Order: sequence, then C-alpha cells, then structure tokens
Amino acid sequence: MERGIFTREEINSQPEAWQAALDVLALYKSDLQDISQTNVKQVLFTGCGSTYYLALAAAALFQETTGRSARGLPASELWHYPHASYPRGEVLLVAISRSGETTETLLACEAFLEQKRGKLLTFSCYADQPLAKMGHLNVVLPSGMERSVAQTRAFSTLYLATVALAVIAAEKGDLFQDLYKLPAAGQRILTTYHEMGQQIGQDMNLDRFYWLGSGPRHGLASELSLKMKEMSLSHSEPFHFMEFRHGPKSMITSTSQVIGLRSSVNQTHEQKVLNELSELGGKIVSIGEEQGVVSFHSEVDESIRNILYLPFGQMVAFERSLAKGLNPDLPHNLDTVVKL
Repeated sequence: MERGIFTREEINSQPEAWQAALDVLALYKSDLQDISQTNVKQVLFTGCGSTYYLALAAAALFQETTGRSARGLPASELWHYPHASYPRGEVLLVAISRSGETTETLLACEAFLEQKRGKLLTFSCYADQPLAKMGHLNVVLPSGMERSVAQTRAFSTLYLATVALAVIAAEKGDLFQDLYKLPAAGQRILTTYHEMGQQIGQDMNLDRFYWLGSGPRHGLASELSLKMKEMSLSHSEPFHFMEFRHGPKSMITSTSQVIGLRSSVNQTHEQKVLNELSELGGKIVSIGEEQGVVSFHSEVDESIRNILYLPFGQMVAFERSLAKGLNPDLPHNLDTVVKL
C-alpha cells in the first residue's frame, strides 16, 4: 500500500469535512447557545495530545470573542490535579477527543461529573464511543473520522466546532454564517500552495523547524509542531512570536525553517520578528490573510479564520515524512488511541 495514502486523503478532504461539520453544528446552535450561556466561573477546554493544543487555541479564542474567562488544560491535569485546575464555582467543561475513548479524558470527565463541578459539553467524531454519551450536551462530527494515527482532518474539524461555540456564545450570528466561507478558502490553500509545501517538506538541508503563533494561534502553532514531530521525527518547536527573541533565536542557522502564523492585528510586530530571523540566516515562511508567503484572501473576520493556518503546515509535515522514507499513516511509537 502507498505510504501516507490515508493521511494524504485526510488532509485534502478537509474542506468537505468542514462543510459537513457546519451543517451538523447549525442543528445544534440553540443547544450550544443554551449551554454556553450557563452562569459559570470559567469555561475550561480539555483534551490530550493534539486536542490539548486544540484546547489552548479554543480557550484563547473563546475568551477573546466572548470576554469570558477561559482556559485550556490537558485532561490528565484535571484528573490528577483538580485543585490546581478548577476555580471555585461552577465550570463549563468542554472535552474534545477524536476517538471519544482516550483514558485521561474519560477519567477527567467522570471525576468532573461525580464532583458536580458544572456542565459538560463534548465534541468528538464517533457516536458509539463513551465520551459521546457522557455530557449534558454531546456533539458528534463524523466528518472528522480518520484512519491515520496523526490527526489532521479530525483536528481541524473539531477545532471548527470550538470556533462555532465561541461565536454562538458571543451571539455573533453574522460570524457563524461566515464560517461557511472557510471550506472554499481551505480548498484554495490546498490547491495553490501544494507545490510549496512539497518543496519545503522535501528539503533535506533543513534540520530544524520553528512554528511561531501568538494569542489564539499559539495552540495551532503547537499542533503543527507536533505534526512535524509525529510524522517526520524532525526537530520541531513552537513559540510565541515575541518570546522567540528571548533566547530561542540563538538556535537559528541557515538550516532552520521558521513558519510564522502571522495575524493581521499584530502583523507589524510579528513581521519584524520574522525579518530579524531572516537576517540571522533562517528560512522564513509567513502565513496570513494577505501579504504573506502563504496568503488566505478569505475575506472573513480574523477571529474565525485561524483554521486556515492548518492545511499548509500539515502538508509540509506530510511531505517531510515521505521524503525521509517514513509512513505518515503510522508514526513511530504511536497508537491511534491512548489507553492506560
């Protein structure tokens, strides 16, 4: 069987998966509004591995969009260190899992419910798995289902659900409608930048990758760095833009690839960091709405277009895996579901 056949299909089919997910989420709009309007002290997003990074991105976006306190934590922290994790008062816990059967996530949710800490909302891809039956509201997005071990389509589809949750909680119906523009924008990125992703991924002169993203994009930078590690066993690290100048820039050489998830609101400061790293000899790719090496031209609000950073980074990791003779469908030492 061709190496990476499943991962390739899962990356390329994301626009269709997003469209299908939006149709499901539209059916849950009223329920999502009801549970998100619960009078809670804090909204906590949780997951494991990729979905922990998703939780970081989702929490930052939720707080930015609604003005309400939100935080992202690994499920193992909620399970093992509840007193360091939960604030006093009622919490809305948003648990995210591709499989719906990850041990730490299930145990964290069980403890949360037993301790009567608040409401539980779950996002997953498989209706017949335990997590999809645990919450006060369970939203299942089957278009995110995957055969590969490393998440691509599942991650972006589940992330889209948390974006929808944020705009619904903020009562921004116009932004929810604009989510329907994202599949077409995602398809343009996959088509337009496919060869560039191949070129970077197949460049064996590169020996280290750095992914820069701030605010609600830091969790996404972390996820793309994880994809590079999982698929290609390459040195890869994520950082906030400005933090990279405080020490990590000492690692930049002519064999470094820096990929910046550049915002619009802070693009001047973020571009200065990329320019500085370029002067130090690093290879630079900026991704953003416009005037980037990879440009979206999505014409949707910055708060809901962050999903568009994902496809290009996934393509680079996938191509590097193939170039190194690995199989991105079956990463080294990993399993599809982590069970304790």
